[in-house]
Amino acid sequence: MEDGPAESVARSRTFTNLRKVFKLKDKTVLDVGCSEGYYLQHFGRGSVGITLIDEHVEAGRRRGLTIVKANIENREFTLPQTFDVVWANNLFEHMNAPHLFLVKVREFLDADGTLILGVPVLPRLPFLTRLRKFRGAYAVSHVNFFTRRTLIETICRGGWTVQQARPFYFKNILLDSLLNIIAPHIYVVARADTAFTYAEKRMKSLREYGDTNQ
Repeated sequence: MEDGPAESVARSRTFTNLRKVFKLKDKTVLDVGCSEGYYLQHFGRGSVGITLIDEHVEAGRRRGLTIVKANIENREFTLPQTFDVVWANNLFEHMNAPHLFLVKVREFLDADGTLILGVPVLPRLPFLTRLRKFRGAYAVSHVNFFTRRTLIETICRGGWTVQQARPFYFKNILLDSLLNIIAPHIYVVARADTAFTYAEKRMKSLREYGDTNQ
């Protein structure tokens, strides 16, 4: 019998490595775009999920998970607490305004908190797109397309210091980094850059963008 989503997450080599390296089972995690909580159920006590879909909220809550129906792209959205980690897997490529997400999500992290973004990327070797495994970035619901390099640059320009950007197929960084050239999915681990500031011209454009999307 084929594994369902919950079983696939639990058995995932990549997620197991991430969970162990960053001790996620002991951390409070905000899981953005949590679906029914397949990852959320593996995080520490006090973790919270966010989703837009009523059925996902209900299914997760039936399993004792804390899930909020909300759109994090709504600039009015807030939460009463902060978290050790913000986790967003297979979300960034769907967002209408990924840069604004990077700006807003800082308010949900503790001062020394960590952002972990899992994002499908375009392969550096174009012929790999002929293989189904490497076409995830081209899914019809995606509106943003990244290579590993442009993903890192986008996150840095949002006020973050990127610490790692790799597939996490292996826990060993050097061994795992050898896969970067062919990896179809990259996890970026970043901390907020406390020295980061925007030029006033950029802040003005961000404010005006928000005014047009109320």
